Amino acid sequence: MVELQFIGDINELSEEQRKLITNIVEEHGFKHVNIHVEPVGKADDNYVANVKRITVEKDGKTFKMIAKVAPKSDMMRNLGNTGILFMNEHIMYTQVLPKFSELESAANIPQEERLKYAACYGTYMDAPNEIILLEDLSVPGFKILDKFSSLTDENVRLVLKNFAILHSLSYVLRYQEPETFEMFCKNLVNLWLLMTKAPEMIQWFAQLDVDVQILLDSDKHKKAVKNALVQMMAQAPKLAKFDAGSKHSVIQQGDAWTNNIMFRLEDDRSVECCMIDYQVSKQSNPVADLHYMIFNCTDYATRAEHFHDWIDYYHSQLDKSLANFGLKANYVYPKDQLDADLRRFAKFSLGQGVMLSTVLVRDAAGAAKLKETMKEVHANMTTDELNNMAEQTKLSSSDPETIQKFQVKLKGIVDSFIEFGFL
Repeated sequence: MVELQFIGDINELSEEQRKLITNIVEEHGFKHVNIHVEPVGKADDNYVANVKRITVEKDGKTFKMIAKVAPKSDMMRNLGNTGILFMNEHIMYTQVLPKFSELESAANIPQEERLKYAACYGTYMDAPNEIILLEDLSVPGFKILDKFSSLTDENVRLVLKNFAILHSLSYVLRYQEPETFEMFCKNLVNLWLLMTKAPEMIQWFAQLDVDVQILLDSDKHKKAVKNALVQMMAQAPKLAKFDAGSKHSVIQQGDAWTNNIMFRLEDDRSVECCMIDYQVSKQSNPVADLHYMIFNCTDYATRAEHFHDWIDYYHSQLDKSLANFGLKANYVYPKDQLDADLRRFAKFSLGQGVMLSTVLVRDAAGAAKLKETMKEVHANMTTDELNNMAEQTKLSSSDPETIQKFQVKLKGIVDSFIEFGFL
């Protein structure tokens, strides 16, 4: 009798990846069962990994987990820095987050006040077969919200509380075990810094700057974002150097946009959230997480009403989390320093907003086209072929509805930056 059999969406799973899945399934007491594999989400949900749900059932019991599977194509891996991103997430789930949990346990932090993250069942890091197996958070009722809708004030406060806990644990680790903190920071690779060293990325961002100017119809907005992506690339090394020597830097989540945050709802009300992607985690300033989430996950009207309250709330939650370890936010990361850093990160954050706006507004069909075009990249492509690909994936070539979404999103970001004094 066959011990275990894989069925479903299994073509992309290598022998090594199937072996790890089999081991984890057996460790959870399931033998002589079918391992059901199905894709999770749509093309616009994830650009870096293939995400699958693994399900096994036996004797009325069910076990589910999420598999993040690395692409095998050499060019896809090179374009997406796959090996580095999977290693970052491996480090976070197997070293950093468990260490933070140790700190919380040692301080007897109540369970409801601890950092929530998906349990990691196992990883395999040999290229090109990287895979990370995680708790399926849909089982306890978590879900991803609509990326085209703004997060509410309630949603944002839950994420800010998570950030405050995550960042506070970085500060605690720095105080209690500085060598461990430095080791983690050294091992996590800064993706944005890597991009500044890739000529093709610099060229792509320059072309994107031009495309954005075509898409905007207001001189005010055109002027505000002119060369924003080029400036972002210039800022990245300066910020990284500064943060490496700053006592205020933390290990950040790094990619908190709507599809990387899950919420648990009760009676249609969000009561808990959990961040699910740590591939872009690195050493940085707390503001990097705040800017990224607030300006890419909320709309202009919601920010206009709540932004300053959100910043105050984050700092109060940071103080509350630090107090569990006998520390004070006014000493570790004072509010006036937070306010100064919000301004210091503005140029870089604006560039991120421009870039992400061109990606996050694409629907499933547009995202699928972008991903398929990326798959066609090969080692011997000529400059003309690369330019042709860039032309095909330009946002200005998209349908009118997508372009309108982009215009509303980016104009709102610019207007917020101006009103908050960042531009």
